[in-house]
Amino acid sequence: MTEYNIYCDESCHLEYDPHKSMVLGAVWCAKEDKRQLFDRIKEIKQKHGLKPEFEIKWNKVSKSKTAFYRELINFFFDTDKLNFRGLVVADKGELEHGRYGQTHDQFYYKMYFDMLKIIISPHASYYIYLDIKDTQGFEKVQKLHDVTCNNHYDFSQSVIKRIQEVRSDEVSLLQITDLLIGALSYFYRGLTENTAKVELIDLIKRRSGYSLLKSTLPSERKFNLFVWHSGYRRGWNYGGF
Repeated sequence: MTEYNIYCDESCHLEYDPHKSMVLGAVWCAKEDKRQLFDRIKEIKQKHGLKPEFEIKWNKVSKSKTAFYRELINFFFDTDKLNFRGLVVADKGELEHGRYGQTHDQFYYKMYFDMLKIIISPHASYYIYLDIKDTQGFEKVQKLHDVTCNNHYDFSQSVIKRIQEVRSDEVSLLQITDLLIGALSYFYRGLTENTAKVELIDLIKRRSGYSLLKSTLPSERKFNLFVWHSGYRRGWNYGGF
């Protein structure tokens, strides 16, 4: 089976932060293409006078680096070796955890489950890397692994080989995830102050062909987006959460 790496990150995921929207995202590629993609990102950094260890982050987007970040986004859309899946909780004010007998942390991992289940095929195998969320993440990551495997009848864990936390500053493809979900978060919070960020969001809209306001079809592979609202609770089945 083809092996894939999936690089996951989140933005504004905390229950009581001041931000309206929560975004989860994943960039994935064939495992055999990883080194070529890492090298290409390093070349783009060098082209723009940046050190190889420079960390790509949405929070670092500025007018002086607009050309660099624009080239990264075009690189993502131009290569057929990278795909993206984003899940947006448009308004965290709709969340009613008490009513549904869950904590916000449990909801967070349910959303991770929802994001990943569209990506995973029973005819391939996957190594999933999550940006480190906190020091208590190990048991939750193990739970996510177990539940995701069970949902795909992967009881031997031959499809989902591994889910583990990594440091995003050491993994450039995880940084591409940060860039794309950062754009979605900025857009859904209605922010416009940073003109460089607005320019990049407009570029993502043009290159993807989507307004970012609505979910794409589940079968969309290059830039897949699901916008969650409270009405989607009906029919939830998370096999262990």
